[in-house]
Amino acid sequence: MRIIAGELRHLNLKTPKGDNTRPTTDRIKETLFNILNPYLYDCKFLDLFSGSGGIGLEAISRGAKCAYLIERDKSAIACIEDNIKTTKTNDKAFLIKGDVITKIASLPCKFDFIFMDPPYNFELEKTAIESIIRFDKLEDNGLIIVEADLNTKFDYLKSFGLYIEREKLYKTNKHIFIRKLEEK
Repeated sequence: MRIIAGELRHLNLKTPKGDNTRPTTDRIKETLFNILNPYLYDCKFLDLFSGSGGIGLEAISRGAKCAYLIERDKSAIACIEDNIKTTKTNDKAFLIKGDVITKIASLPCKFDFIFMDPPYNFELEKTAIESIIRFDKLEDNGLIIVEADLNTKFDYLKSFGLYIEREKLYKTNKHIFIRKLEEK
C-alpha cells in the first residue's frame, strides 16, 4: 500500500497483519480521492476505524490541514504510528487510540470530511453517524463518506437530518457520500 498522490506520493505504508483490517485498494482509494481532491486543501479530515491510517495520510498528502485517525486495534495502532513516522506527518496526523464511538465526543473540532470504513455487517456506521450528529462534529457543508458492504442500508439517515448526495458502487463494496439536510 502507498500514498498515491500529493506531496507524499509514492511513499510506502505498512498495513496491519491479520484479518482484522481491510485496507482500501489503491484503485478504490484513487477513485475516492479523485472525487474529493478539489475540496481537500486546508480541510480538517477525520478517519474513523483507521486501520493503517492510509486514507487520512492520503488526505494530508493532498493538502488537508490535519487528519485525526481513530483506531482501537493494537496492531493497527502500531502500524499507524509507523506510517506517521514514515510520512513525517506528526504535526498534522493525530492518532487517537480507542473505540471510535466513545472517542467521537472528545474530538477537539468539527470536520470538513469524515471518512469511515468500519467492519461490515455490525451497523457500526449507523452508531458512528449518530454520535457525529449528537456531538456536532460535522461542519455545515461537511461530508461523511462511508465505505460499506453493497448490501448495507442507509434508510435511517433522514432521522439524523442527513441525506445521500452520491453513491459510488464497486464490485464488492460502495462509497456513500452523506450531507446534512438544509434547514428551512
